[in-house]
Amino acid sequence: MSDLFASSEASSSPLFARSSAASTFDASPFESVPTFADVEPGENQRWTTWPAITPSERGPLPWPDWVVTSAGALDTELGILKTGKEADVFLLERAVPDDPAQRTLLAAKRYRDTDHSSFHRSGVYTEGRSTRNTRDTRALAKKSEHGRAVAALQWSFAEFDALCRMWDLGAPVPYPVQVNGTELLMEFVGDANGVAAPRLAAVRSDRAELAELYDQIVDLMRIFAAAGFAHGDLSAYNLLVHDGRVRVIDLPQIVDIIANPQGLDLLHRDCVNICDWFTRRRVERDAEGLFAEMLAASYS
Repeated sequence: MSDLFASSEASSSPLFARSSAASTFDASPFESVPTFADVEPGENQRWTTWPAITPSERGPLPWPDWVVTSAGALDTELGILKTGKEADVFLLERAVPDDPAQRTLLAAKRYRDTDHSSFHRSGVYTEGRSTRNTRDTRALAKKSEHGRAVAALQWSFAEFDALCRMWDLGAPVPYPVQVNGTELLMEFVGDANGVAAPRLAAVRSDRAELAELYDQIVDLMRIFAAAGFAHGDLSAYNLLVHDGRVRVIDLPQIVDIIANPQGLDLLHRDCVNICDWFTRRRVERDAEGLFAEMLAASYS
């Protein structure tokens, strides 16, 4: 089983043209050099961080056409979307000034270090993962200041890697745009006005609609299981419903159900959480049957 968590081609083109009579400078390749907008970042703004990160810290190819890659874009913080145990999520606009075609809304998830986090069960999820840098491993064990910073970085990169993997497999996750230190930028699931899609827990639907949503959740759980993973903390609070479709979020604790000694227990808990929630809404579902189905998918 592949390890999700173990942490350019060069091309050249002539810049000069040479005629048979004499060597002349060809300026044409420089005519399209991008220029920055004649603006400065204002309050709650910064220049886009896209050019500052390495290719491995950008989302899977092909990039969706809504991803703004211009170095002249500005990131504008519009407000907070959600506060969580280990991170807060903000609404961010990335846009090129005076170019309405290059504008998108993003969710910016910013992880806190362990001094400012109330997430105390991380050891359950990180069993079976490895840290290549021995200095980081020692710092994590000692829980030093550096170790706390490394822990926050590990969560952001773990979630980015998980989103990339699941996106490539076709799971309904937000597209991961980039990761930069403890900040993860991803697709904003909501409308163009910045209104976020509701969590499943807030959805009021009839039994037929709920049954359809349940089937979608089983499909996404099957994608995870077939790849050897469980969400690890699945519930009606980290499933969004947007335009009738389920999207799963909050993936930093995704677990390898074989490498992690508690992987099967966490998979079983996911099944119980989901089936209990639907059963309480008169859509009776069997957690043990769902668990058996996920086990079969994981070994297929």
